[in-house]
Amino acid sequence: MTSQANGHATGAEPQGGDARGLKTLMDVLAASPAGEIAACAEALGRLPEAAPVRGPETGLVMVRGRIGGDGAPFNLGEATVTRATVRLEDGAVGHAYALGQDRAKATLSATLAALWAQGARRADIDAAVVVPLVAARAREATQTKREAAATKVDFFTMVRGDD
Repeated sequence: MTSQANGHATGAEPQGGDARGLKTLMDVLAASPAGEIAACAEALGRLPEAAPVRGPETGLVMVRGRIGGDGAPFNLGEATVTRATVRLEDGAVGHAYALGQDRAKATLSATLAALWAQGARRADIDAAVVVPLVAARAREATQTKREAAATKVDFFTMVRGDD
C-alpha cells in the first residue's frame, strides 16, 4: 500500500486481482468530490457494515516537487490528508487516502475499495461508481482546457519595411 500526496488514494490489493482496476477506482475516488461518490454509491444499494481498523484520521504529508519536472526534488510544503482503513463483515479490508479533512469520504472510499477487492460486486462498482466518476472528471478536464484555450494569446512579430 502506498500513499501519494497528489490526492490519489490506495486500496487493498485483491488476491490475484486486477491491480490496475483497483488503481483506477482509487484514483477516481480521490479526485472526486464526496457528494458525487456518495450519489454513485447509492446506486449500489445498502453497503455492508464497515468496521474501522484505522482512522479515519487526519495528518500531514510533505509534498515534493521538481523544477522542470526532472530537476532535483525539493520540499514544496505540507498537505492535509485523511486516511481510513476498514474491514467488512466477511473480512475484506480496504484502505483510502484523500486530500483534506473529509473523514466520510475517506471511509466511504475505503469501503468501496474493500468491496471491489472482494470481486463479487466488482462489475457493479465499476458500472455504478467508476464509469460515471471517470466521465465527470473527463468533462471537467475538457472544460478546463477550453477555458485555458480561450485565454491563449498568439504573439507574432510583424516584419516592418525599411523606414
